[in-house]
Amino acid sequence: MSLEFKSVVMRVGAETHIYSTDLLLKEGEFNILLGTTQSGKTTMLHLMAGLEKPTSGEVWFNGKNVTGVPVQKRNVSMVHQQFINYPNFSVYENIASPLRVARMATDEIKARVGRVAELLKLTPLLDRRPAELSGGQQQRTALARALVKDADLVLLDEPLANLDFKLREELRDELPQLFEDRGCTVVYATSEPSEALLLGGHTATLNKGRVTQFGETATVYRQPVDLQSAQVFADPPINTAAVVKQGDVIRLNDRVQWPATGHSAAMDDGPYTIGIRPHHITTSAAAPGAVRLEGQVLITELSGSESVIHFNLQGQTWVSQSQGIHSFKVGAHTELFVDVSHCLYFGAQDQLVAHRSHQALG
Repeated sequence: MSLEFKSVVMRVGAETHIYSTDLLLKEGEFNILLGTTQSGKTTMLHLMAGLEKPTSGEVWFNGKNVTGVPVQKRNVSMVHQQFINYPNFSVYENIASPLRVARMATDEIKARVGRVAELLKLTPLLDRRPAELSGGQQQRTALARALVKDADLVLLDEPLANLDFKLREELRDELPQLFEDRGCTVVYATSEPSEALLLGGHTATLNKGRVTQFGETATVYRQPVDLQSAQVFADPPINTAAVVKQGDVIRLNDRVQWPATGHSAAMDDGPYTIGIRPHHITTSAAAPGAVRLEGQVLITELSGSESVIHFNLQGQTWVSQSQGIHSFKVGAHTELFVDVSHCLYFGAQDQLVAHRSHQALG
């Protein structure tokens, strides 16, 4: 059951919310829409569901043109960021509600609710009301209602955003497994690059109403087709700077340069923009051939396992992300090291021209 956008455009008044988009999502795949707030994720979900009709273009599902077909006439389930449960219904009745609307037999409803409740660890809670549940249990109930319907299309709009860290981790691990072998198309919207990587599947990167890239999640992360896609798929933000290739040297400035080897050796001489992810700028020369930088510390962020440093590099703010706890004084100059083998090089129109070919996510 594939879902396809054919030259879909969505305008509201004079504003364009979705620019002309062609996108094919295949059955059995876990599909992710990744982008910041107002990038167009929710609008695309509404177009997929039939909650909104495109200004132009067509939406096809399972080989049929469903453009303009209202959501009530589609077999679709949607789970939102906010917990949407009926407060006066028990957990059982919340989960069973779409089946009752479909006039399903009581025995079949009981069997289906029982199966999905067991899957989502809700069996002991079936007699409770939503107000008696934790946030995670409420969202599990909403997910159960989406699953029990056996919808052809399941849309998840940042469903874990309001949960605490531990619950998010648990459900991230479970979600792709929940939809395995269900024969439906699943679309999951998120603003968190790390969440997309953990969920896997296929990812579409969105920027201001445009899909900049779509493909296997790991490939989109490792090989962004352009700078916009790289910036969407980076948290902390990817570091960028103008460089010049001259012969067998890449020059960042008068003091910082490195050999043009491997993936960058074949590039023509001239100006480029590099992108380097923060975890490839560290406090020690962990990689062979790492290039030394000196920057002025602007901000430090410490967690239980890593240190993030925002530093000034000749008028630009860059970010370093290192394992372990490192103490830095704001305003001080510090030594950092860049693993330049992981640089992405962008040329004309910010298109990717060279990258490191490797299997590990880096």
